[in-house]
Formats: sequence, C-alpha cells, structure tokens
Amino acid sequence: MPGPKVIIYQTTKDYSQLVPITLSEDGKTIVSYPDVKDVYYNGNLAYPTKLNNGFLLDNRGIDKNAAFIKLTYDEYAKLTATPAPGELMHMIVDKQPIKSMYSCGIRSSFKDIEQELNSKIDAGNFSSFTKLK
Repeated sequence: MPGPKVIIYQTTKDYSQLVPITLSEDGKTIVSYPDVKDVYYNGNLAYPTKLNNGFLLDNRGIDKNAAFIKLTYDEYAKLTATPAPGELMHMIVDKQPIKSMYSCGIRSSFKDIEQELNSKIDAGNFSSFTKLK
C-alpha cells in the first residue's frame, strides 16, 4: 500500500525544534532541503512528535543523512525566501545528529500511531521495523 512512511529516530542532543536537511552520504553537499512553505504537516509546523525513550516521530521527511540547521521551524517558516544550499551549509549545527532510526511502515497501517509506537518502544520490540541507522 502506498502512503507516507513512518520514521522514528533518536538524536544525540535535543534538536526537535530545528529544521532538518539531508546531506549526501559523505556529508559534503546538501541533497534535499525544504522550501519555507514546506515545513508544515496537516496545517501546523512539522515539529516531530515526542515519543517515549527519547524517540521522535518524523512529521516532515527525514532520513539517516539528516543534519539540523540552527533555525527552528517557526523561524524558517517566517523567512521571505528559502535559503540557498550554500547558506544552509553554514547554518548546520550537527552533521551527524542521528543516534538511531527506524522505518515503521506506512501511516495508514496505524490506528493510534503514538500509542502503538510507544508500546513497541516501551517493550523494546523493534522486530517489525527496518533499522535505518
């Protein structure tokens, strides 16, 4: 079934307010970053949802090569134009912030996504997830 993927992750520090961008495998170039209008999820700023044990549920589109820039979602959304990749490279606060990351299927396969993910996290049961990092 097609649909948005469910990604949960832990970071080395609390970057939950900061905008993620995606770097190349070697971390030298930016391969993906949001437009200032693309930092929303269901009409709200796309801050990740806090789960148990320091896990976050992605609401914007993150992968194992994510880096975080110094701007919060709110600050980024208020910019008049999307920064150029060169500007974004200078805004990076951590090039390797992801401690662990799992792909958990698609959103439509969950009835109560937060409760179901927290149950698996609490039980340490990641067997149905794909480890990305």
